[in-house]
Amino acid sequence: MSWVFLTEKHAWKLKKPVRNEYLDFSTQEARRLHCSNEVRFNRRLARDVYLGIVPLTFNRSGNLQLGGRGQRVDSLVLMRRLPSSRMLDHLIRSGAVSEKDIATLASYLATFYKNLAPASITCPQYRKRLAADLERAGKELAAEAYGLPAGLVQPLMQSQLEFLQRNGGLFDDRIRAGKIIEGHGDLRPEHVCLEESPVVIDCLEFNRSLRILDAASELTFLALECERLGAPVAGEIIFRRYEEETGDRPPRGLLAFYKVYHACIRAKIALWHLQDERIRDRANWISKAAQYLTIVSGIDRAA
Repeated sequence: MSWVFLTEKHAWKLKKPVRNEYLDFSTQEARRLHCSNEVRFNRRLARDVYLGIVPLTFNRSGNLQLGGRGQRVDSLVLMRRLPSSRMLDHLIRSGAVSEKDIATLASYLATFYKNLAPASITCPQYRKRLAADLERAGKELAAEAYGLPAGLVQPLMQSQLEFLQRNGGLFDDRIRAGKIIEGHGDLRPEHVCLEESPVVIDCLEFNRSLRILDAASELTFLALECERLGAPVAGEIIFRRYEEETGDRPPRGLLAFYKVYHACIRAKIALWHLQDERIRDRANWISKAAQYLTIVSGIDRAA
């Protein structure tokens, strides 16, 4: 969705003129608006990282320049560059992340969620959206072109939809308790930097509906990604600290549902990369999709 240019101290993000079912960056004005939204929403969890918006302009000589008073061509988000050695995905892969690091991050996120107002969504709307997301993912994952084992995809989809139908009250309870909020939307380890104080970047500013989710669902997604990278205990630490600081104790069955839900969505997104004709290593993305599904294939769904 963007080109990112790195200098010694900064990162400059220029949005690509693309359009799909989730976003529309097809016009200069749309890209400027989304740059503004990116800064605004990401300052919630990374205030000193998102420095502002810089215009891309033509100067009097007809050359492109950053800033200036010439004709505006586009807009860029200016960010403080974060140390790659302190990104959570790097720390997990290198075996350098500590339980204290994860607990500190969980506390930071718990405070964030506690201060958010409940999102405006009805119980039927929430359950319908979850079901629709799963059905779309299931259709994509079952496509013969990808060659994913039917015995891996179909049982997951069936059990998820059955759980949602049988346990609608669990989801309704979350809405009534005010736990469906406008969160980050893409809480992956590669978006977390564990500096002296944690920062979380790259929220999904371009689509509000993707940010409307259960706080427990978002944390489950983070735990899933940590597990995939090699830190399976992260989820226990995250939820233990979250529960201590918020008093919110989501049912185990609900967390299991959310874990499978996110694995299916991430598997679908992995396969989407194959729509790009420039992708040569198709097997890599198919393998990644299968990895997500394998992680959750034997999950305990007891409520």
